[in-house]
Amino acid sequence: MSDCSTHFWKASDDVELAYREMGEGGPVVLLHGLFSDAETNWIKFGTAGRIASRGFRVIMPDLRAHGLSGKPHEPEHYPRGILARDLRELIGHLELTDFDLGGFSLGARTTVEGIGEGLTPRRAVLGGAGLEGRRNWERRKTFFLECIRLFDRVPRGDPHWLSIQFMKSQKIDRVAAGLLLESFADAFLTWLEAFTMPTLVVCGDQDDDNGSAEQLADILPDAIFREVPGTHMSSVTRPEFGQAIADFLAG
Repeated sequence: MSDCSTHFWKASDDVELAYREMGEGGPVVLLHGLFSDAETNWIKFGTAGRIASRGFRVIMPDLRAHGLSGKPHEPEHYPRGILARDLRELIGHLELTDFDLGGFSLGARTTVEGIGEGLTPRRAVLGGAGLEGRRNWERRKTFFLECIRLFDRVPRGDPHWLSIQFMKSQKIDRVAAGLLLESFADAFLTWLEAFTMPTLVVCGDQDDDNGSAEQLADILPDAIFREVPGTHMSSVTRPEFGQAIADFLAG
């Protein structure tokens, strides 16, 4: 496996953000899911290594309020669309012109927003993403805000319990996470009209957290659907997940 390096840069509002990098070749930017980070989603379980071994430079930001990136507590650092703005600024900072772009869950939603607002990657990857999930982020946002509110008060078996345990394992800054969640809104389905590039929709066979991934693939003009084992929480840890992305990008 290629060595992984860590880098820091400053966004336009002067917040310091981090990204990890592995491999050499054509650049591919991968965005992690909510309450996770680049290490957990892409590096720990070998996905980045599988992609890098196929001749790619894998660039993996830690999203604002996550991982090694800044976690400011001031609301002005969390305007609507901030993650897509950070993505555009990182691509500009790295002077990327010919690149691939993808993400898992929240990272997939940010990919949709970024492409919908003008980014033009060579290929796109939407992981853990379904059609209904593009429309219903307000509902999911409310659920995760409740997780923060109930953080130390829910018993095992409560619907919020598993997400709270993951937040605890990731040492989430609840103030920053709450401000970021408040910036989310439902995605515009018109953003999907910008997906003229080849796109992979990859999802676990027990993952229905964001609606039907197969339906999402069906409405995109040049998409393929790949099913891998696992739930929303576990599919991203499976070797089949990383292999599907590597095969698609190298195809």
